[in-house]
Amino acid sequence: MRSYLFEHLEFVRAQTLNLVREIPDDMAEWIPSGMNNHVKWNAGHIYLTLERFAFGVNGETMHLPEHYAELFRTGSKPREINASWPSMSELIERLEGQVQRIEQRYTTHLQDTVLSPYTTSKGLKLSRIEEFLSFCLYHEGMHFDKIKSILSQNIQ
Repeated sequence: MRSYLFEHLEFVRAQTLNLVREIPDDMAEWIPSGMNNHVKWNAGHIYLTLERFAFGVNGETMHLPEHYAELFRTGSKPREINASWPSMSELIERLEGQVQRIEQRYTTHLQDTVLSPYTTSKGLKLSRIEEFLSFCLYHEGMHFDKIKSILSQNIQ
């Protein structure tokens, strides 16, 4: 039987993809006044975080272009980075296959303890695969909302 966690990850990811799928690259790099990041940063950060929390904490190979860690790490700001950004189509392609890769790897290993436990900035301790993946639902939801806020300011 499929774990509800994979169903939830798939549902949340579908919402994110539906939101960003038709955003052109120029609009996706626009940063509204008063904000630090653009749509591409949020989409890439969602991808990077889930990749690290599913594979990196277990010492497994991440499907991560080398420059993604610099571009999309927590605290980075596009205005301070002199680099070219991946296209929206590249980010969407990476986001589309990620949950399926995670499910294939962890279908019967959600209770496994990771090699590198982690405590979030708010003090939540994560040590098992399911805890990391569950936290990513919250994390992606926060960035989904940021993307919506950016898009709503672009329309005004």
